[in-house]
Amino acid sequence: MKLLIITSILEFEKEICKLFKKSKIEVYSTLDIQGHKLQLPTNIQDNWFSSHRDTFDSKMFFTFTSEELIAKMLNEVETFNSNNTSKNPVKAIVLNIEQSI
Repeated sequence: MKLLIITSILEFEKEICKLFKKSKIEVYSTLDIQGHKLQLPTNIQDNWFSSHRDTFDSKMFFTFTSEELIAKMLNEVETFNSNNTSKNPVKAIVLNIEQSI
């Protein structure tokens, strides 16, 4: 068993849920999160007091499942990102689970 964590902007929530279904992952959890992106100005006149910070309403999805189902989901995320024109690609990571109860 492994842990799959996916993060995306909130606007992609429905699409990500469809990817879980398409990948045959039937049980997963979600959390509302905020993503932050710190951008340093290239010109001091652009921002006198500090660097610019963008905040994004985001979603985190996670599931404990088999390597086979995770591989399917990673392929779906990769396909989604390749067709996505947003500057905010969906991110996915996989972690090994050493023990669980």
